[in-house]
Amino acid sequence: MKFPKSHSLQEIANLLKCKFIGDKDFQVLGMNEIHVVEPGDIVFVDHPKYYDKALQSAATIVLINKEVECPEGKALLISDDPFRDFNILTKHFKPFQFANVAIAPSAEIGEGTIIQPNSFVGNHVKIGKNCLIHSNVSIYDHTIIGDNVIIHAGTILGADAFYYKKRPEGFDQLVSGGRVVIEDNVGIGALCTIDKGVTGDTTIGAGTKLDNQVHVGHDTVIGKKCLIASQTGIAGCVIIEDEVTLWGQVGTTSGITIGTKAVVMGQTGVTKSVEGGKSYFGTPIEESREKLKQLANIKKIPEILSKLK
Repeated sequence: MKFPKSHSLQEIANLLKCKFIGDKDFQVLGMNEIHVVEPGDIVFVDHPKYYDKALQSAATIVLINKEVECPEGKALLISDDPFRDFNILTKHFKPFQFANVAIAPSAEIGEGTIIQPNSFVGNHVKIGKNCLIHSNVSIYDHTIIGDNVIIHAGTILGADAFYYKKRPEGFDQLVSGGRVVIEDNVGIGALCTIDKGVTGDTTIGAGTKLDNQVHVGHDTVIGKKCLIASQTGIAGCVIIEDEVTLWGQVGTTSGITIGTKAVVMGQTGVTKSVEGGKSYFGTPIEESREKLKQLANIKKIPEILSKLK
């Protein structure tokens, strides 16, 4: 997430009421999670296990809960609770805006687009040309939709990321300030849920088709011309490359990559990254031919035990 304008390190430290290490005029351009950070971004880290990863990332400002040596060309914000302070920044730079009409005045809707009754289009949403939005669709703030997109009834675009920190008193949610981006010629079935990014974009590539009741987690990027069947659950920060097919009731863990033209058969649990151009099945996931051989061999166990007796 980029800020509307550049800010100094001193300004950000004043906002958070925290100490900083570095030039007070050091340029701060935005904030992001570690997998999408760029120079000028703030990244937060609150566990020693991830200090090095954050300090050596592309981010040039690190919001951290311990005073450590500052890498050359970077700056530190020293906080007693980086998670809390990251939320403070999100709420400051991307505050929630309420709406009291079905289609927000700031929404931009392209020529030929049809929006059926009882749908909601939030603040600063952009919808392209010749789209069809069926009834009871909710399109949250800042969502971007391309041309020729069809969205069926009951789908929700832009709900918060499922991202929590466990506290003694309960779970503390990481505030979502990202977007959902739907490219041209995408089809989205009924009752789908696509969460916005925490600070970046959750993206559905051009020509991809989602069946009914598909869930897409925060910051996931789905490529072009993919097919995703019903009751599939895709976790956050997943990369699905072009022309991938996921059949019904597939589930994935977070932070993995599914390669171009991979086919994942129904009810598979994608527990790790997999190469493209192959077919997969089972939990834990394996190439389908090998998995089916294993299942065939398992069926022979009673016969083998009978012979051993």
